[in-house]
Amino acid sequence: MRLPGSLQGRLALGLGLGLAVLWLATAFATATLLRSEMNEVFDSALEETAQRILPLAVLDILDRDEEGVSQRIASLRQHEEYFTYIVRDDLGRVLLRSHSADIAVFPPYEDVGFSQTATHRLYFDAALRGTITIAIAEPLAHRAEVARESLMTLALPLFVVIPLSLIGLLLIVRRSLAPVRDFSGTLSSRGARDLSPVGADSLPDEFLPVSDAVNQLLDRLRRTLEAERSFTANAAHELRTPVAAALAQTQRLMAETKDATAGARAGEIETALKRLNRLSEKLMQLARAEGGRLRRETASDLRPVLCLALSAFERTAGADRIVAEMPDSPVLSDFDPDAFAIMVRNLVENALRHGTGEAPVRVRLTREGLFSVRNDGPALAPETLTRLTARFERGQNTSADGSGLGLSIVQAIADGAQARFSLHSPATGRPDGFEARFQVPLAQEDS
Repeated sequence: MRLPGSLQGRLALGLGLGLAVLWLATAFATATLLRSEMNEVFDSALEETAQRILPLAVLDILDRDEEGVSQRIASLRQHEEYFTYIVRDDLGRVLLRSHSADIAVFPPYEDVGFSQTATHRLYFDAALRGTITIAIAEPLAHRAEVARESLMTLALPLFVVIPLSLIGLLLIVRRSLAPVRDFSGTLSSRGARDLSPVGADSLPDEFLPVSDAVNQLLDRLRRTLEAERSFTANAAHELRTPVAAALAQTQRLMAETKDATAGARAGEIETALKRLNRLSEKLMQLARAEGGRLRRETASDLRPVLCLALSAFERTAGADRIVAEMPDSPVLSDFDPDAFAIMVRNLVENALRHGTGEAPVRVRLTREGLFSVRNDGPALAPETLTRLTARFERGQNTSADGSGLGLSIVQAIADGAQARFSLHSPATGRPDGFEARFQVPLAQEDS
């Protein structure tokens, strides 16, 4: 038998089974004691009946005109007779018997007292110096039936008490463990954005050490993540100034030098510095996505933010490379506009970089807040899709000039804003292509 996995189930099952075993043991002991007491009562009834009937039988026999005549006592009405008796003389002749008495049941008289056969319990008594005897018999089946009914009376409440007890125990245990469930629910709802201590005021004393250990772990984890984010943001910020200065000097060198070899080397340095500059920008975006508040108290229309973000690509990639579609009505959301713009830039930049040739990138924002970016290209394997949101991961086009951080930044934004982000290849309704979908959290409409 497999025990329940929950503490609540184990307590209820253990207490319920313990109560059932205790009740059964009590019922068995009570039935054993009751049977012994019942035997004493029945034996007393046998003896008392014999002592009442025998004097009357003696008077009746002495008043007869003829000796040795057997007489059966007639029944006044039909009834079930548990006690039967016979009266005999010293020669063993039956002088008197009850209407249901079976002579074969009664053994010969030996002495005053109790006797027992395989089927009956008997009591013998004598009068007139043993010349007249009486034997009263009671079927053992009658006693067994009475004992069985008494035992059933004791055991019957088990079928009601045990289920009710289990239900009561389950409710008590469930109510007692409610603070533990609340603590577990609060803890499971926490993420990297909220590592504050979990309240444990209502927890039972037995769980307080667990609560303290969990809160200490959350505190250590919070400090570790803050240190990592701080290092990433500071390092990326501090890199921007020297990288910008080095890039300016390199471009000046390229403009002033007449040596073709030196100019080519300067061009390579410029390319590397630009890549480093983009990497520092991506690192700052990642720190912003992982550490900042991505939801606001007020809602705003996301369409102007989308238009502003796409305008930068239209200047660099051309107006024909991006086909945008958005609703005429406002798309209101409490999503932080800066985070939304970062998400748009990364997804569109990824589509432009990895798209096929000059095929347009299709950007769409629906009234329901579903933002999608689709580009042409060969379909990606499912195992490739699953790892694209990891840091510094690239797709099949590893020669593309990218940092490998764009999709991981979008994933971090989705996690921080409690939004849904998914990748699909092939694109919806096509045999090839790549599509990224981001479900923007919409503002609740006033009822």
